[in-house]
Amino acid sequence: MFFRRTVALAAAALLAAGPSFSNGSDKKSTKAAEESAGWNESQMQQPASESLDLGMYNAIRDEGLEHSHVMDYAGGLIDGIGPRLTGSPNMAKANAWTRDQLTKMGCVNAHLEDWGEFGMGWQQINTWVRMVEPDTAIFVAQATPWSPSSNGPVKAEAVSVVINDDADIAKYKGKLAGKVVLLGAMREVPSTDKAFFERYTEKELKELEAYPVENANADMQARIDRYLKRIALTRKILPFLTEEKPAAVIVPSRDGKNGGGTGIIFDDNGAALGRTPYHRDTAVPFPVVVTQIESYGRVFRLLKHNVPVILEMNVETKFTGDHEHGFNTVAEIPGTDPKLKDEIVMVGGHLDSWIAGTGATDNGAGSVVALEVMRILTSLKAKPRRTIRIALWSGEEEGLFGSKGYANEHFGSFPLSTAPDQVNLPEFIRKPAGPLAIKPEQKMISAYFNVDNGTGKIRGIYTQNNGAVYNIFKQWMEPLADLGVTTITNRDTGGTDHLSFDAVGIPGFQFIQDDGDYESRTHHSNMDTYEHLVPGDLKQIATVEAIFVYNAAMRDNMIPRKPFPHPELRDQQNTPLPDLYPTATPGDAK
Repeated sequence: MFFRRTVALAAAALLAAGPSFSNGSDKKSTKAAEESAGWNESQMQQPASESLDLGMYNAIRDEGLEHSHVMDYAGGLIDGIGPRLTGSPNMAKANAWTRDQLTKMGCVNAHLEDWGEFGMGWQQINTWVRMVEPDTAIFVAQATPWSPSSNGPVKAEAVSVVINDDADIAKYKGKLAGKVVLLGAMREVPSTDKAFFERYTEKELKELEAYPVENANADMQARIDRYLKRIALTRKILPFLTEEKPAAVIVPSRDGKNGGGTGIIFDDNGAALGRTPYHRDTAVPFPVVVTQIESYGRVFRLLKHNVPVILEMNVETKFTGDHEHGFNTVAEIPGTDPKLKDEIVMVGGHLDSWIAGTGATDNGAGSVVALEVMRILTSLKAKPRRTIRIALWSGEEEGLFGSKGYANEHFGSFPLSTAPDQVNLPEFIRKPAGPLAIKPEQKMISAYFNVDNGTGKIRGIYTQNNGAVYNIFKQWMEPLADLGVTTITNRDTGGTDHLSFDAVGIPGFQFIQDDGDYESRTHHSNMDTYEHLVPGDLKQIATVEAIFVYNAAMRDNMIPRKPFPHPELRDQQNTPLPDLYPTATPGDAK
């Protein structure tokens, strides 16, 4: 399971809204918090039948499917600007470009919102790697994000270093100075006997509708433990390598779904050394490159058989500042109903990306779809009763920083534990230290709709365990069945920005999308380019999302909410019940 999925599972568990009960000592404060957040019984008083404007359905379908500009936006963002690493010059260009596009289409109050300091600004200028002895070979390789430059070409002997635990470090001490280190064992390369591009079958969609009665995240803790073990080991490897002063380090590219990692590279934070290589105090001081597994494998096997290998490489990168801030792009279509115009329906996706490709499917697709949603509605001169707000986030790839920062600023937050065993953990794993404190804006947000699962068309929606919206969405989707939108599941889904809304008690939703070749080939890879977008699917996504957003903005009631979240009660909720065995003797359970 890849790093992103480990993070996604952990974030889903730690950010998801909890049950709405409390112990006797804080019932009054709990009730006050819930009432100030707008969560009360009236949230559940929803009409049995939705009032749908089928004329608007037709207008949105015609504009979105027959007169689409989603691929125009894709070209401008993905080809015109390129990869958008948070804090980089390209990210700044993307923020400004999306703000200006929103203004041109007729949105109001288009602006950039600063969510705080991120870290180092960085961009890759050029990277190449080749073998010069015992044969010549050109590698498919790129610098890992925030790698320093090699300051010109370097030519050095290659050495294989495999460190699985602390004890392995000692055997390489004093042997790596000036060498090109191949860090890590050669991984298995499975046969590619399955299609890389997949769509949901009817059977799979039916299975997705069923809610798993067993804990779907039963193995999550084991995955988190493995991740933390890896991070702890890296914290020891990095200073060791720094002291050894290698010429450079090369790491092997990971695999993708169905063996999709063959012939390409995945270049993300999982390939970098350390959890926060974008902070100056934890920066990597030597060049780090990730290479295609086939290139890595050849050198690894030669070294294993005691064949000397000489590599030549050049890593040219540029840092643009140590304290760059992150920004979100925000704009609105103002509401027209005097009673409802201050309420908000939000749509968005993350604008940042990694750097191996041009960030097309992750998440250029979700960003240009959100732009197209706003263009469709402004082109139709829609007069929504509620205000419709778009937000395009940065910092998602490093930990939902943009959307979480926005939620903290506008909606509320809860403190994280500062206990000795918690303070050095990543934020998505740290325990809550207190209840959710909400701000007045929180109760004004009806819902947030997000797209961040690639270019595949929408097949339905996750309710995120909000059963109260099931019947609402079912009615919205009936006129969309001919577009393939048929499936509603009460399951959670994680790994992206709707979690930042869910965490503060706001209905946040991610759509069910066909996978395409997202998990196998394009997600965080050098294949994540314009060519891997599916134009017809993007038209469908924008049309469906525009209808969902418009419906939410027009209905009499806000979208119903789940019970008010109580993250501070999770340990209490998960504590085993005491005194279950009447004949048990005192002492610790084994």
